[in-house]
Amino acid sequence: MTAPLIALTGATGFIGRHLLRDLTARGYRVRVLLRRPVELPPGASGAVVGDLARPQNMAAALSGVHAVVHSAGLAHAMSGAPEDDYRTFNTEATRGLAQAAAKARVRRFVFLSSIRAQCGPSAPAVLTEADTPTPTDAYGRSKLAAEEALAEVDLDYAALRPVLVYGPGVKGNMASLLDLAASPVPLPFGGLKGRRSIVSVESLADAVAAVLGAEGALRRPFIVTEAEPLTVPEMIAALRAGLGRGPGLVPVPAGVLAAALRLAGRGAIGERLSGSLVARADALAGLGWAAPLRSRDGLTALARATAGAGAHSSSASS
Repeated sequence: MTAPLIALTGATGFIGRHLLRDLTARGYRVRVLLRRPVELPPGASGAVVGDLARPQNMAAALSGVHAVVHSAGLAHAMSGAPEDDYRTFNTEATRGLAQAAAKARVRRFVFLSSIRAQCGPSAPAVLTEADTPTPTDAYGRSKLAAEEALAEVDLDYAALRPVLVYGPGVKGNMASLLDLAASPVPLPFGGLKGRRSIVSVESLADAVAAVLGAEGALRRPFIVTEAEPLTVPEMIAALRAGLGRGPGLVPVPAGVLAAALRLAGRGAIGERLSGSLVARADALAGLGWAAPLRSRDGLTALARATAGAGAHSSSASS
């Protein structure tokens, strides 16, 4: 039998590259949808070039497609982007692609949304899909609006809401934390008590595979997280363990650290460091899914792999 064909957007991005590798390893054929002509990503069985912001004619791209995995969009890290841009690239492009998928009789549409469709940078209680979404920024609102647009289309869909994603090639907050852990100096974060749910890109890819293979209609959001929330000190300790070093943490009280960051004009960073955002993957658990990685182990492996890649790069360039 011919392997099912997946249409994947965002295949050149951080998450999309990992999804392409994982889907092909699972035996799927993957057709990547690209905004501009580039070299065919390794593992792709074909490519179609088009603009998702204007997806009026996607018939060729979606011909014979079993499912769409839509990971392209305007990233949260681009926080200076106008709200209209988030709406165009995250909401309206998703709506148009889903409508084209419905017309092509695609079986299922898997949308890479975000936990920020559900909450702000921190949350006072454990998050589940039963909570009413309350996004606090343009990025989160655009992702929630995209989920609502999917619900209006006659098409089965799964909207995945991953918490902070980590893995090789990560950018943004997790990249900054990885850089801090790699520094040789003691860090003043030992007193931080807030806990954060995170998810490896490997666990996220496993969740994508779970909803692709699920029986029956889904048509709902799914939080994606690994089971054990960690404090920032625990994250740094796990990363430094991968570098063969001790935690090197100084227990500066959280209030003192937050005040110092505010004086330095970095108050938002203080909120992200000290606040909690804990979530549970209840809906995925209902499908029988559990994250294949522990966050501590995943962070340790990430730091080890990053250090190894850096050493290899230095050796190759010398």
